[in-house]
Amino acid sequence: MNPWDIRAALLAKHAQHVVLIHFPIALFLAGVVLDLAASWTRRRDLAMAAYCNLSLAAVSSLPTVATGLLAWQWELEGRRLKGIVLLHLLSGCASGLLMLAIWWIHRTARRHPEKSLPDLRWPLELLAVLAVGLTGHLGGFLSGVNHT
Repeated sequence: MNPWDIRAALLAKHAQHVVLIHFPIALFLAGVVLDLAASWTRRRDLAMAAYCNLSLAAVSSLPTVATGLLAWQWELEGRRLKGIVLLHLLSGCASGLLMLAIWWIHRTARRHPEKSLPDLRWPLELLAVLAVGLTGHLGGFLSGVNHT
């Protein structure tokens, strides 16, 4: 495939997942860092930036998970998954669910300003960062980026 053929790149059966995945990863990680900074400095503008990033990460994770499932159906023709592909699918779904759960926690706290964000979010955010990292690492092996 010619690397400069945009039409072939955009219409490849798995290309959309590979392109979309970078948005929820970057937005989520930035949101967690901003949440930590907002908690540490008690600045409301950083808390708002964290909320916006976490919201966009949660929204963008939905088409990313959907295109991952479609890539499985198209590229592997729905065959039973095993090995790295199965681990990537499971950790990707877990990452997406954790992103949505963390967004929900932040959303609930914003709707009830008399309550502060629960401390439960810190281990949940750490778990989500680890899940996102694992998912990306496994995806790198599948795409050929991490091969030696």
